[in-house]
Amino acid sequence: MKLMDKNLGLVEVQKLEGHTDRVWNVAWNPAADGVLASCSADKTVRIWEQSSLTRSWTCKAVLEGTHTRTVKSLAWSPSGKLLATASFDGTTCVWENFATDSESVSVLQVHESEVKSVSWNASGSLLATCGRDKSVWIWEVLPENEFECAAVLTGHSEDVKMVLWHPTMDVLFSCSYDNTIKIWWSEDEYGDYNCVQTLGELNNGHSSTVWSISFNAAGDKMVTCSDDLTVKIWKTDISMMQTGEGYVPW
Repeated sequence: MKLMDKNLGLVEVQKLEGHTDRVWNVAWNPAADGVLASCSADKTVRIWEQSSLTRSWTCKAVLEGTHTRTVKSLAWSPSGKLLATASFDGTTCVWENFATDSESVSVLQVHESEVKSVSWNASGSLLATCGRDKSVWIWEVLPENEFECAAVLTGHSEDVKMVLWHPTMDVLFSCSYDNTIKIWWSEDEYGDYNCVQTLGELNNGHSSTVWSISFNAAGDKMVTCSDDLTVKIWKTDISMMQTGEGYVPW
């Protein structure tokens, strides 16, 4: 039976209210069942938790007072202990200790303007950010949750809308107003990231702004969506990269 022939039976469980302006993004905590975060143009981040007894959702904490403009994107670290948030105020904040309303443990203020997206790699050792200034930054997570710049990637000619690490390898993907997807990879142990491939209109890519990127669990397929009204599915053979045989194009 085809998927579209099935009754998926999706029903609304609960409406979560509390933000006072547009809600931009939500994310499940990968290590805690029943915990999620949301971010908003009201400059706040809310942590929501589901009761194990009543199964109802309540706001556990409001992270505020650090960002001064819209919070556009957020991402949990793989351990679920850290939450990174990206804001139009030009900062990326990293938060912990969500039992009560908390302050950020690190504020990364390097982008020249709006920060659009954040993403952790699979091990949680690297954090990527991107922004309106056309740049992509890679941060190494040090002991005591300190962050050190590992690379600044410049290659896009317009705003970078999103960054996303590959689900199984330290390969970084970025998409932009310049209609392209760029793939960044370090071939050596020193972490020197270079653009190894650009997916654009000339190689069957998008002809307008690329808004978003997502991978399947195995990481051998990628889907992208664009202002050109299309969704594109890409594939590659990741086994060669996983065995150290070099980069394999999409």
